[in-house]
Amino acid sequence: MSFFATQKMNLKVSCKTGLMSDKPKLFGTDGVRGVAGEHPLDRDTVFKVGRAYGQVLAGHFPGQPLRVVLGEDTRESSAWISAMLAAGLQSSGVGVSYAGVITTPGIAFLSRHHGFAGGVMVSASHNPYQDNGIKLLSNAGTKLGESVELEIESLLDALPAQASAASSGATLEPEVELLEDYVGFLASLASSSHKLSSIRVVADFANGSATRVVPPLLQRLGIESRALNSTPTGRNINLGCGSLHPETMADETKGIGADLGVAFDGDADRAIFALPDGRIADGDHVLYAAATSLHEHGMLKGNSVVGTLMTNLGLELALGRHGIGLRRTPVGDKYVLEEMLRSGINLGGEPSGHIIFSDISLAGDGIITLLQILHLLDETGKSLSELVRPLRQFPQIIRNVRVHERIPLDSIVQVNHAVSEFRREVGDRGRVVVRYSGTEPLARVMVEAEEAELVERHAGLIAGAIELVLGSPK
Repeated sequence: MSFFATQKMNLKVSCKTGLMSDKPKLFGTDGVRGVAGEHPLDRDTVFKVGRAYGQVLAGHFPGQPLRVVLGEDTRESSAWISAMLAAGLQSSGVGVSYAGVITTPGIAFLSRHHGFAGGVMVSASHNPYQDNGIKLLSNAGTKLGESVELEIESLLDALPAQASAASSGATLEPEVELLEDYVGFLASLASSSHKLSSIRVVADFANGSATRVVPPLLQRLGIESRALNSTPTGRNINLGCGSLHPETMADETKGIGADLGVAFDGDADRAIFALPDGRIADGDHVLYAAATSLHEHGMLKGNSVVGTLMTNLGLELALGRHGIGLRRTPVGDKYVLEEMLRSGINLGGEPSGHIIFSDISLAGDGIITLLQILHLLDETGKSLSELVRPLRQFPQIIRNVRVHERIPLDSIVQVNHAVSEFRREVGDRGRVVVRYSGTEPLARVMVEAEEAELVERHAGLIAGAIELVLGSPK
């Protein structure tokens, strides 16, 4: 049984029994994340994570020579974290092939298609440069299941702290053919019949991993592009740019009369788009355009799309008019993929721009998403504005509250009262989701309804109730 098959089996058992205890403590919804240099991203812990992952891999592939592919984003801390992880892996007898700066989905592709035992990506995705993270991937290019994360965590405490005390990490030299192979794979997704050279694109690289992948890809495809935020310094990744700040990209798209704008995040696993008139198109717009096209061609498996609790109610209603269903999961693309695999659905994603086309890749890939949108523009002869026009999103607000501790939100009387007041006033024509972030010390409040004034008011009331009880000291 492969490492990936083992994870799928464990997922099914977990879902059937409904057990929610024994959750990973070090791993969030997207790997290990924190401030670079501080626990759990201090040198010793990073070394031990690499060593523990190597030991787990050896247990899943007994007696086999093992190699892992390792990549990183452009943060100033990524190089030393990669070196420490590689040293830890090598101390467990696992070889390391270093891809250098590459995207997270690039590591997922290499893990799945090149016989690696697993993959490691050093990135904190959309977070500021001071943060970093470790994303561990299976040999199928998927994020590890919680059972495997728990297995790794169980080994960490037993590993001696002095193991890395004198080590500055492994010496790494990028194997350039790894990046070239991923770019070649992406180029192969755009057939020679596509008239891509007639499409003008504005691309915001967020000063991150996309700077190494997208320019050579667009040049290879003959696509005219205007590059924004493409000079990483180690400290400017995601700084007022990229998928979290797409406004400049959208303004530039409108200003130069481009056909499309796209903004990636730091590791390019998500993409947010701009329409020719400068309006923003998020992941819900992408799901609508892709789902209706696949449905029309009889290629939408399960006749449904997988979204999350944050997916806009407007998308659910718009898909329903085409007879397409929407299944919701907790927030996180790992949960989206789990439901896609469980239900045999080939399209899913999040409003944040994580989109999974599972017939192509099991990883959310902002660059694949761009290529799929370009394909739709070429195939239909329509603009993205025309393709998404039937989608009318409900006004939605997301408020973040920094918290000093995490207690069950549904146990807080003030929060329950504020949520009940919203539901009493709005009924079934609106939604509220209150949850903790999987990667930051934040409580997130999402409110949507047909009237913007109601959304603003109730989001403030619910966030205020959380702030009153759990808010961090200023």
